[in-house]
Amino acid sequence: MPKLIADDLDALLNVLPLHIYQPLSGQPDLKDLLEIVMDLGRPPEARFPGREVVLVDREVEEKDIQHITSRIGAFGGDNRAGIERTLHRISAIRNRKGHIIGLSCRVGRAVFGTIKIIEDLVQSGKSVLLLGRPGVGKTTLLREVARVLADDLKKRVVIVDTSNEIAGDGDIPHPAIGHARRMQVATPAMQHAVMIEAVENHMPEVIIIDEIGTELEAMAARTIAERGVQLVATAHGNTLDNLISNPTLSDLIGGIQAVTLGDEEAKRRGTQKTILERKSPPTFDIIVEIQDRNRVAIHPDVAEAVDAIVRGRPPAQEVRWLDEQGNVKIQRSTPESKKAGQPAEVFPSPSSGINVYLFGINRGRLLQTAKDMHLPLNITEKLSEASMLVTSKSYYRRRPQKIRDAENASLPIYVLKSHSAAQLRQFLNTVCSVPTPRQGQPDSIKQALDEVAQAVDQVSSGDRQSVELSPQSAYIRRLQHLTAERSSLASTSLGKEPHRRVTIYREEERA
Repeated sequence: MPKLIADDLDALLNVLPLHIYQPLSGQPDLKDLLEIVMDLGRPPEARFPGREVVLVDREVEEKDIQHITSRIGAFGGDNRAGIERTLHRISAIRNRKGHIIGLSCRVGRAVFGTIKIIEDLVQSGKSVLLLGRPGVGKTTLLREVARVLADDLKKRVVIVDTSNEIAGDGDIPHPAIGHARRMQVATPAMQHAVMIEAVENHMPEVIIIDEIGTELEAMAARTIAERGVQLVATAHGNTLDNLISNPTLSDLIGGIQAVTLGDEEAKRRGTQKTILERKSPPTFDIIVEIQDRNRVAIHPDVAEAVDAIVRGRPPAQEVRWLDEQGNVKIQRSTPESKKAGQPAEVFPSPSSGINVYLFGINRGRLLQTAKDMHLPLNITEKLSEASMLVTSKSYYRRRPQKIRDAENASLPIYVLKSHSAAQLRQFLNTVCSVPTPRQGQPDSIKQALDEVAQAVDQVSSGDRQSVELSPQSAYIRRLQHLTAERSSLASTSLGKEPHRRVTIYREEERA
C-alpha cells in the first residue's frame, strides 16, 4: 500500500503556550516537524530535518513548562509522558531535586506502508531483530509490523510497550497497531518480566518489543523464542558487529566465546589455536539493519553471519531499497570464502554423493585420501547444506557448539577414533559406498531413518520389546545405531552382508 502518514500534530501543538504555538504554526514545513525543545532559561527551538529554528527570543520560564505538563499524561519512571490516543512523546529533564527544567516534545507519526521493504521476512514466521540509529524509523516500522501481522495475517499479536511509544499514551491503544493487543510496563526495569508474562498469560503467536537493552531482557527474549513464539524487536546498535561486541546483548545473536583448537584444526583453518566462536543458537533468525527510511541491509541467516564475522570473513547479506516508483530493489552479496589469488578446491556436484561438513578433521588429508581411492567427496562450508557432520573423538567429547547445532538439527554425526589413514579410508568406504537414489526413486536414507524413528517410538512407548529393521548398508546402519543411542535405547547388527540389519531394543532386554 502507498505510504500514508497520521501524526495528530494539532494535539501536540495545542498543549504549547500561545507565544510558542503561533510562530511554530507558521513554519512552511510544519508537516516535517521532528520535535520542540524547551530548556529553562533558553529560547524554545523547533527541530526539522536539516535545520533548527528559534521560535521566540523570550526565554522559557517555569510557568511555560508547567503549562505543558498540566495538559499531558503523567511521567513514568523513564521520565516520559504522552498525550492520550496519540503517539507523541514528551521527555523531561530534571534537576537534582527532581523538578522539571527541560522538555523534549517529539512528534509521533504512524506511517502506513513502511513494511513493504521487509514484508516477506515478517510474514515468514521467523524472528526478526531491527537495528538502526535513533530517529531512523525503527519504532515506526515496528508499529506497522504489528498491524500487518494482526490484521492482514490474523495472528495473535501482543506488544510489550514499555514507554507507550508503539501504541501511544492512555489505556486505549492507537489505531495504528490494528487488532494487536498492548501490554503496558509500569517501569522500564520490569520489561523482561512483562515479556514473560505476555507468553504465559495471553497465548501470543507474535510478540513485539521496542528496545531490548538489558541482559535480563535478552534472556527473556531467548525464553520466548524457545517456546516457539515469533519475536519482532528492536535493540541498541546500528549493525550486527555492534551486537557481537556488546557483552550485554550478544546473547541475542548466540553469544561469543573463546575456544582452543587442536593443532590440526588450527592449521586447516589457518588461524591461531585460540579463536572466537558462537556459543549457542541465535535468538533471532534474521537481522535487519535500517540504514535510512527507504534502505535496509539484511542478514537472512544470523547464525552463518556471526560465524563468518568471528572467523574474519565478511558475511553474506542482502541490501534492499525502494526506487522512485516505490518498487523494492534487491542486491545480494555472497563473499568468496577463499582469499584472493588462492586456488579453489573443486569437488564433485552435490548430486554425486553426500554433502559432508568437517569439524576438527584435516581437510587436505581427507581430500587426498579420497583422490587416491578415486571416490567422490562433497565438502560443504555450511552446516545447513550438510548431510552429515564428521568430527574426531576428542572434539565430540568436548561437544562444542557446532556439534550441538548438528544434534539439534538431527544431523547424523560420524566420529573418527583418530586421524590415521586407515580411519579415513574406512570412513570414505562407508560413506561413499552409499548409492545415490536415481531420479524418481525414493530416498533410501530417508526411508531408513523414518523406519528407525518409528521403531524407536514403538520400543520407547512399550508397544514392542524390540524391532528388527530392514537390511541396510554399513553407513545407514551406523545412522540407525546413532538414532537409537540418542533415544537411550540399545541396538545391535545381525546377519551377513548384504542382509545385515539393525535391531532396536531396551537395554534391559540384553539379559
